Amino acid sequence: MVTAGEILAQALPQLERNIHPVVIISAFKRALADALDIIEDISLPVNVNDDKAMYQLISSSIGTKFVSRWSDLMCKLALKAVRVVSHDVGGGKKEVDLKRYAKVEKIPGGEIEDSKVLDGVMVNKDITHPKMRRLIKNPRVVLLDCTLEYKKGESQTNIELSKEDDWNRILQIEEEQVKLMTDAIIAVKPDLVITEKGVSDLAQHFLVKANITALRRVRKTDNNRIARATGATIVNRLEDLHESDVGTQCGLFEIEKIGDEYFTFITQCKSAKACTILLRGPSKDILNEIERNLQDAMSVARNVMFHPRLSPGGGATEMAVSVRLAQMAKKVEGVQQWPYKAVAEAMEVIPRTLIQNSGSSPVRVLTKLRAKHAEGGSTWGIDGDKGSLVDMREYGVWEPEAVKLQSIKTAVEV
Repeated sequence: MVTAGEILAQALPQLERNIHPVVIISAFKRALADALDIIEDISLPVNVNDDKAMYQLISSSIGTKFVSRWSDLMCKLALKAVRVVSHDVGGGKKEVDLKRYAKVEKIPGGEIEDSKVLDGVMVNKDITHPKMRRLIKNPRVVLLDCTLEYKKGESQTNIELSKEDDWNRILQIEEEQVKLMTDAIIAVKPDLVITEKGVSDLAQHFLVKANITALRRVRKTDNNRIARATGATIVNRLEDLHESDVGTQCGLFEIEKIGDEYFTFITQCKSAKACTILLRGPSKDILNEIERNLQDAMSVARNVMFHPRLSPGGGATEMAVSVRLAQMAKKVEGVQQWPYKAVAEAMEVIPRTLIQNSGSSPVRVLTKLRAKHAEGGSTWGIDGDKGSLVDMREYGVWEPEAVKLQSIKTAVEV
């Protein structure tokens, strides 16, 4: 976007040389405040629980991208993922952390239509022992950030053995230490143990005897998502493990083989605040492109969750700001009207670029659009395909108001 400052720089030679910069800056700030009020005035509230309205909004962001042919599916995936991870933090504020709690897993093979949002977490892991259960309903989950192995000395350790029984005693001490660790876990009666570190063969033996399934070397980020989905608390020391740390909100634990790899599914969570978006497709390149497009769609849905108002797209918002600021500039006295005109002229760049890209005459179409807005048609914009004027309320192209507000703030401040 051409900034208002660049337009004003061309106009400055016409201004008096002795004008103080503070006068110009204050006029810019007034113009910015008026522009924000105009955007607020022409924007409409949106019900974030109305699927149809949200789909229409999200589809605008992916209409020209590769995934546009699966628009309905992508809108559904993006909206569901954002709704799952949205979380009220109190004080009327919402947290929607897509980066930490909405993981995209791409598995080549299958149809793109097989993509879905899981109400829980999926990790690329298999059980550590073949006799452990691969399917558990309503599992009790324990999450650990410590090893289930005999802890070796951090520095070099020398042991002097004087008789044969001493060697057996050393091995026995190892077993006793591992037994104490597993006893601490068994005491809270879990069905599933997931640790970010290793699990020794001996620990697996004790866990299998207690009918407990174990996963090891899970990523920290995955463990955080599992904790949020199941209601479990990640424990760093087994001595601190209590009943309250056990997660009970998971409905189903199962392991499936997809292609050549095993995947663990922790799903059907009662109030999952984390999710995994499972993408299927013919190749890695296509899956990477789908992921990029999906991230755009989720960002739009997230912005609307934070600020549930929509502005008309197709250059309509920018043109409305341009026309009204030009009208306001006539009422401003002295040199302060120049920044108003500069901002108004800069805002015309967006509709002009849309007209040029569609192959129409910028001067003729822009003049018609300016006339429409002068008559009060603040929702009229440009049809990007035909280059003609169209009412965005009928055309159905809307954008999050939060993005419009931020873009004009940044443009004027720069």
